Amino acid sequence: MRNNKTVIICSLILCFSIINPSLAQFKVNKNLKKLIPKKDEKLSTPEVTKGLKEALVKGVTKGAKKASATDGFNKNKLIRIPFPDDMVKVKNKLNSMGMSKLVNDFELSLNRAAEKSAQKATPIFVDAINSMSVDDAWGVLKGDNRSATTYLKENTTNDLKESFNPVVKESLDEAETTKYFDQIVTRYNKIPFVDKVNPNLEEYATAKAIDGLFTLVGQEEEKIRKDPAARTSDTMKKVFNKDNW
Repeated sequence: MRNNKTVIICSLILCFSIINPSLAQFKVNKNLKKLIPKKDEKLSTPEVTKGLKEALVKGVTKGAKKASATDGFNKNKLIRIPFPDDMVKVKNKLNSMGMSKLVNDFELSLNRAAEKSAQKATPIFVDAINSMSVDDAWGVLKGDNRSATTYLKENTTNDLKESFNPVVKESLDEAETTKYFDQIVTRYNKIPFVDKVNPNLEEYATAKAIDGLFTLVGQEEEKIRKDPAARTSDTMKKVFNKDNW
């Protein structure tokens, strides 16, 4: 009896589909629409650009906070600022003459200055990010885990150095780095028969501080790309979801 009822119901459905095919088609189309993403769910280039910039701003904010902590530069092997490369001979000579404390004090103060400057880095970097034109947003999005940071570095470093230099100079003075540096240069240049040195401390410290911050920004970008929980805005959630690519 049950089988007969099933046959009758199926027959009625078939007949209704033949009599009213438009309704049957409507149901099919409705089901298909559930499977096919809406066009407005796909990413647009402005959305990609916005998502990349939001990720960079977040990276800068968190990176600067880490760098500005005590020993944020000094005890981070990835970004610690060493004695200038072109002054290694100065460092070695002074160490051999029993002036290692002066050398160590200078290196510590140099990293303290970078930590102080990092406290004021966020607005400078954010301005650079917001004014940056991302010519190949999709290429940057689909690049490696730090491609947005690399793009930022390649396109804003010169402007960042110009804006960041006064901040670093002030930090060098506050941390007494300039004082130690002047003592080192003066004492070395008084040694007979050595080639005199007069490097640009501000330029060196600025470049190294910016490089260190970029390293931390890159780490944050990598987190955002790999960990959905690190995407703290709707735009980032949408842009860094590869299903939308």
